[in-house]
Amino acid sequence: MIMSSFETLTGLPDLIGFIFVFAFGAIVGSFLNVVIHRVPHELSIVFPNSACPKCQKPIQPYDNIPILSWLILGGKCRNCKEKISARYPAVELLNALLYLLVFWCVGFNPFLPVALIFVTTMVVLIFIDAEHMILPDVINYPLLVFALLVRLAFPLLGWEQYFTDLNFSPLVYLQDYPLWAVSLFGAVLGGLVGGGFLWLVGAVWKMLRGVDAMGLGDVKMMFAVGALLGWRLTFLSIFLGAFSGAVIGIFLIYTRKDKDLQTQIPFGIFLGIGSILALLFGESLIRWYIETFIP
Repeated sequence: MIMSSFETLTGLPDLIGFIFVFAFGAIVGSFLNVVIHRVPHELSIVFPNSACPKCQKPIQPYDNIPILSWLILGGKCRNCKEKISARYPAVELLNALLYLLVFWCVGFNPFLPVALIFVTTMVVLIFIDAEHMILPDVINYPLLVFALLVRLAFPLLGWEQYFTDLNFSPLVYLQDYPLWAVSLFGAVLGGLVGGGFLWLVGAVWKMLRGVDAMGLGDVKMMFAVGALLGWRLTFLSIFLGAFSGAVIGIFLIYTRKDKDLQTQIPFGIFLGIGSILALLFGESLIRWYIETFIP
């Protein structure tokens, strides 16, 4: 954990920072519900304003307070009493809690906005993949561009300490080159490790079994993740995603009556979870593993 310097920099108690971050996370989560609902249907995320899907009455600002409005309305539309999915407050609460966790782990520093944007994007991809089994290019590509820009800008601004892959092979052997170029090379390497590894696994699986193991959305997602996190944390993201996916998959197969081994599970859900865990706890997990299992 990187201790927050919010109180040092602002003179306000850290508690104020946590309250603000939670509220901001819930507000962003409310917007994420719009993105999650509209992007798969190729609708604008700006217009029109949110409305009840049944009666089409626009949702008033006082009924659009994150988490609280759903509870006050009893999970129903004020006008027609149509049930409002519990996913809406769930996304708002989840995003708010994740923002708290990011603030606690990362601290009040230049990397905080980057981490918040990354986690926000993972939340969107997780919920879209869970509902529609797609990982849209309109989200993956901007994430990749964002990652490359961050990997370029941070070394130029003297903030390269936030990219731990720069301290390990092979990047550590490129000290004669400009740091921004080494960072970009690390982004490309991380992208190839993330996207390339999944593509290779999918290609081998299709060759052996004749069916697609995963879609290219997973590949593009992990290319963007790898570009930001670097090759070490990207490997960890995939491992954590595969492990959690295997556990959930075995559980689902076990609980199904037909025991269908071809049950499709959106892998992007677990890749997103693994990526968030790697971002926040990756270096600690790697250090623990090395100290515990490697003599």
